[in-house]
Amino acid sequence: MKDIAILIPAAGASSRMQGRDKLLEDIDGEPILRRVAKRAIATGAKVFVTLPPGSERASAIEGLNVTGVTVPDAASGMSASFRAITSHLDGQISALMVALPDMPDITGQDMALLISAYAMFPDQPIMRAATKNGEAGHPVMLPNWTFSEFETLKGDIGPRDIIKKHTDRVALIPLADDRANLDLDTPKDWAAWRASR
Repeated sequence: MKDIAILIPAAGASSRMQGRDKLLEDIDGEPILRRVAKRAIATGAKVFVTLPPGSERASAIEGLNVTGVTVPDAASGMSASFRAITSHLDGQISALMVALPDMPDITGQDMALLISAYAMFPDQPIMRAATKNGEAGHPVMLPNWTFSEFETLKGDIGPRDIIKKHTDRVALIPLADDRANLDLDTPKDWAAWRASR
């Protein structure tokens, strides 16, 4: 796993949470950001967590084997996390997995599955987790041939433009149920998810 890195883009503003920070929401006694980071670490890959300047989120990953990357222009959207991470991606890294920190049901095994599946494709496709019905979701695996495009990303859409540009080189890896598309952006989302557990 030494040639695979995982990016957890945690520099967003939680603007739909009515004053709460969704990445510090508690799940089983720990913030969701820490939960996702620990699952990423379990894959054996190198893990980067992007953070806005002076954020309380840094305490959520304290003591974990991750590299925190401060994003000075975090307010410009998720694209800022990709620009900030570029200098950390040396020639040894063959692919970067993007694991969103607001998806509580994505497991370390799911991430490991994508890494293992990626190794089976000699043509280095962009790889996306999908629902059981084949709807594309997250995590996303970006091969190193996409890294040069990170600097051109804009706004809050992450790698969507890269994926759209290279649709002919995208492979889907189905996960059980619909967790590849389950993210928690609002208090209503959180309440519904907690009620379903």
